[in-house]
Amino acid sequence: MSQFVRLLSLAALCAATAVQADPARFDLTGPKVDIRVTRGSRTLPIAQVANLQPGDRLWLRPELPETQSVHLLLIAAFLRGTTNPPPDEWFTKIESWNKKVKEEGVFVTVPKDAQQALLFLAPETGGDFGTLKSAVRGRPGIFVRASQDLTELGFEQARIERYLAGMRQIPATNDTKLLSERSEALARTLALKPNSDCFNQPAEQQIVCLTQSGNQTLLDDGHGASIVTELANNGGADLAGAAASTAPFGGGAYSAYVGAVVDLTKLLTNMHTAQYQYIPAVAFPDTDHFNLRLNAAPSFHNPKSVIVIALPGIQPTKLPPLQPANPKEVTCLLKPEVVLHLQNAPLVFSTGIAHDLVLHVNTQEGKDIPLVADASKGGLVLTAAVEGRRSMTEDDTPTTSNPVPPSPDGLTGTVHGQWGFDSFDGPTLPLQNEPGKGWKLVSEDGVIVGREHSFTLASTGAGCVEKVQVVSGPKKINADFHPGDQSRQVIAKAILKDVNPGDLRVEVEQYGDQPPQQVETKAYTEAAKLTSFKLHAGDTTAILEGTSLDQVQSVELNGLTFAPTGEPDRILNLGLPKDAAAPKLKAGDAATAHAHLKDGRTVDVQATVLEARPTVTLVNRYITAPNGGTPSIRLSNKDDLPLSDRLTFFLKANGNFPRNQKIEVATKDGSLKTQLSFEDGTLVLQDVSTAIANLDPSKALGASAFGKLQFRAVGADGSQGDWQPLATLVRTPTLKEIRCPIDDTKSCHLVGSNLYLLKSVAATSKFDSAKEVPPGFGDSQLEVPRPYGTVLFVKLLDDPESVNAVALPVTPEF
Repeated sequence: MSQFVRLLSLAALCAATAVQADPARFDLTGPKVDIRVTRGSRTLPIAQVANLQPGDRLWLRPELPETQSVHLLLIAAFLRGTTNPPPDEWFTKIESWNKKVKEEGVFVTVPKDAQQALLFLAPETGGDFGTLKSAVRGRPGIFVRASQDLTELGFEQARIERYLAGMRQIPATNDTKLLSERSEALARTLALKPNSDCFNQPAEQQIVCLTQSGNQTLLDDGHGASIVTELANNGGADLAGAAASTAPFGGGAYSAYVGAVVDLTKLLTNMHTAQYQYIPAVAFPDTDHFNLRLNAAPSFHNPKSVIVIALPGIQPTKLPPLQPANPKEVTCLLKPEVVLHLQNAPLVFSTGIAHDLVLHVNTQEGKDIPLVADASKGGLVLTAAVEGRRSMTEDDTPTTSNPVPPSPDGLTGTVHGQWGFDSFDGPTLPLQNEPGKGWKLVSEDGVIVGREHSFTLASTGAGCVEKVQVVSGPKKINADFHPGDQSRQVIAKAILKDVNPGDLRVEVEQYGDQPPQQVETKAYTEAAKLTSFKLHAGDTTAILEGTSLDQVQSVELNGLTFAPTGEPDRILNLGLPKDAAAPKLKAGDAATAHAHLKDGRTVDVQATVLEARPTVTLVNRYITAPNGGTPSIRLSNKDDLPLSDRLTFFLKANGNFPRNQKIEVATKDGSLKTQLSFEDGTLVLQDVSTAIANLDPSKALGASAFGKLQFRAVGADGSQGDWQPLATLVRTPTLKEIRCPIDDTKSCHLVGSNLYLLKSVAATSKFDSAKEVPPGFGDSQLEVPRPYGTVLFVKLLDDPESVNAVALPVTPEF
């Protein structure tokens, strides 16, 4: 009695476990079924079969252990759509325990008009075969749905499994770049999107993250979807979404079809008799083995479990739509490992359906090179190139052997292969089987140091580039490169940090054991940025504005060359050579100036022609002392203007003198300036073309003004004429008398105020034995040489070159 209780408790536990099991997880290993398919005279293992067709002969043999204690019945069933129950003769009963079946297997022929094929593995019971036939014939739509969903789920599981296997093949490494490149290649060929968050984790954890189930996103696979769509025979069966993320739990559950599988499991679970209930199985073909995975543990108590297995669809062949990953890529046959980077048909890389793949080289002789689909390499690998690329010379030195002799430009190869029983042609790809020659730079953009630069290089062929380096002196910089927009071009990008201006060399290394090809160019500092070139109509001078103006050597405009006339700041003053005629341009004319830089480059800048600048001519001038007094110092330099005096000067205009024009007067350094105008009365018209200007320098410029004065005309629009010299402003002391002792051997004293404005004093105009005025002198008497008569000679602090006579009364000093 106790044994019965224990068995009952175990049965209850199993039932509870089955209820709680996740129906989307296919993580239980099921039995195997060996299958081969014969069509005509050809036989293929099930892993290479893309589809079934009426008349195909299926060889079936359950592969069960010798210790199998429960007799399992294998039933092959064919369906013909969701609403048309199959006839009785479309069901074949195979007793797996039969010795002849174990040794020889059983042949089953696909009947005419069949559309789907299923296998059932069921425990032997009384009336088992009839019960199962009745269930399928009674509700064929459920089993059509099972065929459809299990086939597509198998395709998607195969893609995920291939990705995980490829990532697990990577040796233990912290090389994030290697992991990223391998993951990218696998994902592209298998139409997956790995979890990008994995690459944000520490390097040692990234491979773990990428290989855990629940981390991948299945992208749309039009090829697999089109195959599965045929299985439904347009009968309205629900298709699962083509792209969805994996389930967060592990164990091989990928939620692209979680919803569909859960629905399917519910349908099959509800579909039972007193003897049977149905559980789905996902098949993983390997040669002629159908390896099964289950999402629920089979039960051998009533209702016993029937395992439902989908066979390839009975339908026309859907050939794989292989396409180049990059149509511009040229495949180099000189590489040690040649990979044709193809995509858009992930079943080529995740299943064994594609077989006997070759690359047919389209030459007159022709050549077929075997290919192997390798998702981890990102495409089809040329096995002959790998095995035959290296041969050994007598001195054991590796040499390169080309699988295809050198051919003229335009060499191509076409992918051929078998998709199941059918042959197919893949894309035709451009090939290259000898290194490119005649390398040159195509891009004309200047190479600027300190930034990233793209070099566009061209030759007879750009597909065999192995490495590109930029060489500056002893410094070598590796460049990233990719095919250019035009054929036979490659674009290389390098960051030219710490590279000096001057000669630069681009070295192109190619597969084929030959010296690097060199391309010479030059590197420059960043070119001057010119914003404007301005000149006034009729002028021989111009102004250039911009940055880095020290690079400008000259500017050409209308065949005339302007050269810098000073050091650049924010602007650069330019002028034509002496006696050169002004450009024949009038205000508003559009022109382009060409700035020639010192390093040989030319930068264009828009020239702006402004209105002619206002011009005036100095006709005459008069200096008058205040109150009409006579100065004590007779200034010898006619250009000297005492600060205390007033200046009246006459100006002549070219034509009428505009009443809104002003005259600006300033010191040479521009620190002090004033404007004379008709409005304030400092300008007065003498006639229509002549104006009288009145300047009181002390009042207009202040008591500290001295040095050379200049003037220019200023138009009403702010345009300015050329500076012209006006006078030299000098400050003069007030001198009263000379006091001399009766003893003529003694010096005299000069009496006055502001004597510090004198530079020196002498008794003769030759300034023999002159008396220098010390800095900071503040006395009212200055010891001076005894004059000859009543005249002394002085030099002013503001005009130390001119000799001026001073006539003063001489009084005796006791």
